[in-house]
Amino acid sequence: MGLLFEQIDSQPSAIGEITLRRRRIPAISDRDVYEVKLGEEFLMSSMFVDAEIALSDIGLNAAEGESLRVVVGGLGLGYTAVAALQHERVDELLVVEYLEPVIRWHQQALVPLGADLNADSRSRYVHGSFFDLAVADPESGGFDPDAPGSTFDAILLDIDHSPRALLHDSSASFYTTENISRMARQLNPRGIFAMWSNEGEDDDFMKVLRQVFIDVECHVVTFFNPFQNRESFNTVYVARKPG
Repeated sequence: MGLLFEQIDSQPSAIGEITLRRRRIPAISDRDVYEVKLGEEFLMSSMFVDAEIALSDIGLNAAEGESLRVVVGGLGLGYTAVAALQHERVDELLVVEYLEPVIRWHQQALVPLGADLNADSRSRYVHGSFFDLAVADPESGGFDPDAPGSTFDAILLDIDHSPRALLHDSSASFYTTENISRMARQLNPRGIFAMWSNEGEDDDFMKVLRQVFIDVECHVVTFFNPFQNRESFNTVYVARKPG
Protein backbone atom coordinates (compact mmCIF):
# COMPACT_ATOMS: atom_id res chain seq x y z
CA MET A 1 0.00 0.00 0.00
CA GLY A 2 2.90 2.39 0.73
CA LEU A 3 2.87 5.41 3.01
CA LEU A 4 -0.50 6.74 4.13
CA PHE A 5 0.91 10.28 4.28
CA GLU A 6 3.83 12.05 2.63
CA GLN A 7 4.82 15.71 2.47
CA ILE A 8 6.32 15.91 -1.00
CA ASP A 9 7.53 19.51 -0.95
CA SER A 10 7.18 22.76 0.96
CA GLN A 11 8.55 26.09 -0.25
CA PRO A 12 8.26 29.76 0.74
CA SER A 13 6.35 32.04 -1.60
CA ALA A 14 5.40 35.70 -1.81
CA ILE A 15 2.06 34.95 -0.13
CA GLY A 16 3.11 32.23 2.33
CA GLU A 17 4.44 28.68 2.62
CA ILE A 18 3.14 26.47 -0.19
CA THR A 19 3.01 22.74 0.47
CA LEU A 20 2.32 19.65 -1.65
CA ARG A 21 1.16 16.52 0.19
CA ARG A 22 0.05 13.04 -0.75
CA ARG A 23 -2.18 10.90 1.41
CA ARG A 24 -4.12 7.65 1.25
CA ILE A 25 -7.47 7.42 3.08
CA PRO A 26 -8.42 3.71 2.87
CA ALA A 27 -11.92 4.20 4.30
CA ILE A 28 -12.77 6.71 1.56
CA SER A 29 -10.61 6.08 -1.50
CA ASP A 30 -8.36 3.41 -3.00
CA ARG A 31 -6.15 6.00 -4.73
CA ASP A 32 -3.62 8.58 -3.66
CA VAL A 33 -5.02 12.02 -2.87
CA TYR A 34 -2.83 15.05 -3.59
CA GLU A 35 -3.34 18.23 -1.59
CA VAL A 36 -2.00 21.77 -1.89
CA LYS A 37 -1.89 24.04 1.17
CA LEU A 38 -1.00 27.71 1.51
CA GLY A 39 0.04 28.17 5.12
CA GLU A 40 -2.68 26.37 7.06
CA GLU A 41 -5.31 26.84 4.35
CA PHE A 42 -6.22 24.06 1.92
CA LEU A 43 -6.14 25.32 -1.66
CA MET A 44 -6.98 22.16 -3.57
CA SER A 45 -7.41 18.42 -3.27
CA SER A 46 -7.46 15.86 -6.05
CA MET A 47 -10.43 14.34 -4.21
CA PHE A 48 -12.68 17.10 -5.59
CA VAL A 49 -11.95 18.07 -9.18
CA ASP A 50 -15.33 17.88 -10.94
CA ALA A 51 -15.81 21.64 -11.07
CA GLU A 52 -12.22 22.33 -12.12
CA ILE A 53 -12.77 20.03 -15.10
CA ALA A 54 -16.21 21.53 -15.72
CA LEU A 55 -14.61 24.98 -15.88
CA SER A 56 -12.77 23.94 -19.04
CA ASP A 57 -15.64 21.96 -20.50
CA ILE A 58 -18.30 24.65 -19.96
CA GLY A 59 -16.02 27.46 -21.05
CA LEU A 60 -14.61 25.79 -24.15
CA ASN A 61 -17.92 24.31 -25.27
CA ALA A 62 -19.18 27.90 -25.39
CA ALA A 63 -16.14 29.12 -27.35
CA GLU A 64 -16.58 29.63 -31.08
CA GLY A 65 -14.29 28.77 -33.96
CA GLU A 66 -11.29 26.51 -34.46
CA SER A 67 -7.62 26.74 -33.46
CA LEU A 68 -8.53 28.20 -30.08
CA ARG A 69 -5.99 30.17 -28.06
CA VAL A 70 -6.76 29.67 -24.36
CA VAL A 71 -5.48 31.08 -21.07
CA VAL A 72 -5.90 29.20 -17.80
CA GLY A 73 -5.36 31.36 -14.73
CA GLY A 74 -4.15 29.20 -11.84
CA LEU A 75 -2.33 25.90 -12.32
CA GLY A 76 -3.18 24.15 -9.06
CA LEU A 77 -2.99 20.39 -9.58
CA GLY A 78 -3.48 20.80 -13.33
CA TYR A 79 -7.02 19.50 -13.76
CA THR A 80 -8.43 22.56 -15.54
CA ALA A 81 -5.43 22.77 -17.88
CA VAL A 82 -5.43 19.07 -18.78
CA ALA A 83 -9.21 19.14 -19.32
CA ALA A 84 -8.71 22.05 -21.73
CA LEU A 85 -6.21 19.99 -23.72
CA GLN A 86 -8.84 17.28 -24.18
CA HIS A 87 -10.66 19.70 -26.50
CA GLU A 88 -9.32 19.12 -29.99
CA ARG A 89 -10.08 22.70 -31.03
CA VAL A 90 -7.50 24.03 -28.56
CA ASP A 91 -4.41 25.04 -30.53
CA GLU A 92 -2.48 26.84 -27.79
CA LEU A 93 -2.79 26.86 -24.00
CA LEU A 94 -1.06 29.31 -21.67
CA VAL A 95 -1.18 28.37 -17.97
CA VAL A 96 -0.52 31.43 -15.82
CA GLU A 97 0.71 30.66 -12.30
CA TYR A 98 1.99 33.11 -9.69
CA LEU A 99 3.67 30.54 -7.42
CA GLU A 100 6.86 29.24 -8.99
CA PRO A 101 7.00 26.07 -6.80
CA VAL A 102 3.65 24.98 -8.29
CA ILE A 103 5.10 25.22 -11.81
CA ARG A 104 8.17 23.23 -10.72
CA TRP A 105 5.97 20.47 -9.25
CA HIS A 106 4.49 19.98 -12.70
CA GLN A 107 7.76 20.33 -14.58
CA GLN A 108 9.29 17.68 -12.33
CA ALA A 109 6.13 15.49 -12.53
CA LEU A 110 5.73 15.49 -8.74
CA VAL A 111 1.97 15.69 -9.35
CA PRO A 112 0.10 13.11 -11.47
CA LEU A 113 -0.88 15.44 -14.32
CA GLY A 114 2.49 17.14 -14.70
CA ALA A 115 3.69 14.63 -17.28
CA ASP A 116 0.57 15.20 -19.40
CA LEU A 117 1.08 18.95 -19.47
CA ASN A 118 4.80 18.65 -20.15
CA ALA A 119 4.25 16.23 -23.04
CA ASP A 120 1.67 18.34 -24.89
CA SER A 121 3.36 20.81 -27.22
CA ARG A 122 0.26 23.05 -27.17
CA SER A 123 0.79 23.84 -23.48
CA ARG A 124 3.10 26.47 -21.98
CA TYR A 125 3.63 27.68 -18.40
CA VAL A 126 3.72 31.43 -17.73
CA HIS A 127 5.16 32.46 -14.37
CA GLY A 128 3.39 35.63 -13.30
CA SER A 129 0.39 37.15 -11.57
CA PHE A 130 -2.79 36.50 -13.53
CA PHE A 131 -4.36 39.60 -12.00
CA ASP A 132 -1.47 41.88 -13.01
CA LEU A 133 -1.29 40.46 -16.53
CA ALA A 134 -5.07 40.68 -16.91
CA VAL A 135 -5.09 44.47 -16.52
CA ALA A 136 -1.85 45.16 -18.38
CA ASP A 137 -1.77 47.41 -21.44
CA PRO A 138 -2.83 44.98 -24.20
CA GLU A 139 -0.55 46.67 -26.72
CA SER A 140 2.67 46.16 -24.75
CA GLY A 141 1.85 43.40 -22.28
CA GLY A 142 -0.77 40.81 -21.54
CA PHE A 143 -0.79 37.12 -20.81
CA ASP A 144 1.73 35.99 -23.44
CA PRO A 145 5.27 37.22 -22.67
CA ASP A 146 6.45 35.95 -26.06
CA ALA A 147 3.79 37.87 -27.99
CA PRO A 148 2.68 41.08 -26.24
CA GLY A 149 -0.69 42.28 -27.43
CA SER A 150 -2.00 38.77 -28.14
CA THR A 151 -5.71 38.08 -27.85
CA PHE A 152 -7.43 34.85 -26.92
CA ASP A 153 -10.61 32.91 -27.55
CA ALA A 154 -11.13 31.90 -23.91
CA ILE A 155 -9.83 32.87 -20.47
CA LEU A 156 -10.51 30.32 -17.71
CA LEU A 157 -9.87 31.46 -14.13
CA ASP A 158 -9.45 29.28 -11.03
CA ILE A 159 -7.47 31.09 -8.33
CA ASP A 160 -9.56 32.66 -5.55
CA HIS A 161 -12.18 30.66 -3.68
CA SER A 162 -14.78 33.17 -4.87
CA PRO A 163 -15.03 36.88 -5.73
CA ARG A 164 -15.33 37.49 -1.96
CA ALA A 165 -13.13 34.74 -0.47
CA LEU A 166 -9.69 35.73 -1.73
CA LEU A 167 -6.35 33.99 -1.38
CA HIS A 168 -4.71 37.39 -1.01
CA ASP A 169 -6.10 40.90 -0.65
CA SER A 170 -4.14 42.04 -3.71
CA SER A 171 -6.68 40.42 -6.06
CA ALA A 172 -9.73 42.22 -4.62
CA SER A 173 -9.66 45.02 -7.20
CA PHE A 174 -9.88 42.53 -10.08
CA TYR A 175 -13.57 41.76 -9.45
CA THR A 176 -14.73 45.22 -10.53
CA THR A 177 -16.27 46.44 -13.75
CA GLU A 178 -13.14 48.48 -14.53
CA ASN A 179 -10.66 45.63 -14.27
CA ILE A 180 -12.89 42.94 -15.74
CA SER A 181 -13.24 45.30 -18.71
CA ARG A 182 -9.47 45.61 -18.95
CA MET A 183 -9.10 41.83 -18.98
CA ALA A 184 -11.77 41.59 -21.70
CA ARG A 185 -9.52 43.60 -24.03
CA GLN A 186 -7.40 40.45 -24.31
CA LEU A 187 -10.37 38.43 -25.55
CA ASN A 188 -11.29 38.18 -29.22
CA PRO A 189 -14.79 39.35 -30.18
CA ARG A 190 -17.28 36.78 -28.84
CA GLY A 191 -14.49 35.28 -26.72
CA ILE A 192 -15.34 33.51 -23.46
CA PHE A 193 -14.49 34.33 -19.86
CA ALA A 194 -15.23 31.52 -17.39
CA MET A 195 -14.43 31.31 -13.69
CA TRP A 196 -14.62 28.69 -10.92
CA SER A 197 -16.04 29.52 -7.51
CA ASN A 198 -16.35 27.53 -4.31
CA GLU A 199 -19.52 29.40 -3.39
CA GLY A 200 -22.99 29.90 -4.81
CA GLU A 201 -24.00 32.51 -7.35
CA ASP A 202 -22.86 35.99 -6.32
CA ASP A 203 -25.48 38.55 -7.40
CA ASP A 204 -23.09 41.50 -7.23
CA PHE A 205 -20.48 39.73 -9.35
CA MET A 206 -23.15 38.73 -11.87
CA LYS A 207 -24.02 42.43 -12.18
CA VAL A 208 -20.37 43.25 -12.85
CA LEU A 209 -20.16 40.56 -15.53
CA ARG A 210 -23.35 41.80 -17.21
CA GLN A 211 -21.86 45.28 -17.51
CA VAL A 212 -18.97 43.88 -19.57
CA PHE A 213 -20.27 40.70 -21.25
CA ILE A 214 -23.34 39.12 -22.79
CA ASP A 215 -24.78 35.59 -22.31
CA VAL A 216 -23.80 35.64 -18.62
CA GLU A 217 -24.63 32.43 -16.74
CA CYS A 218 -23.68 30.70 -13.48
CA HIS A 219 -23.63 26.90 -13.62
CA VAL A 220 -23.91 24.70 -10.52
CA VAL A 221 -21.60 21.66 -10.55
CA THR A 222 -22.49 18.97 -7.99
CA PHE A 223 -20.29 16.14 -6.71
CA PHE A 224 -20.33 13.63 -3.87
CA ASN A 225 -18.37 14.61 -0.76
CA PRO A 226 -17.36 11.43 1.13
CA PHE A 227 -16.20 13.39 4.17
CA GLN A 228 -19.73 14.76 4.67
CA ASN A 229 -21.54 11.81 3.04
CA ARG A 230 -23.65 14.14 0.90
CA GLU A 231 -23.67 16.14 -2.31
CA SER A 232 -21.58 19.30 -2.44
CA PHE A 233 -21.37 21.91 -5.16
CA ASN A 234 -19.17 24.53 -6.78
CA THR A 235 -20.14 27.04 -9.45
CA VAL A 236 -18.78 28.06 -12.85
CA TYR A 237 -19.47 31.53 -14.23
CA VAL A 238 -19.37 31.88 -18.01
CA ALA A 239 -19.76 35.02 -20.10
CA ARG A 240 -19.20 36.09 -23.71
CA LYS A 241 -17.54 39.25 -25.01
CA PRO A 242 -19.78 41.14 -27.42
CA GLY A 243 -18.72 41.15 -31.04
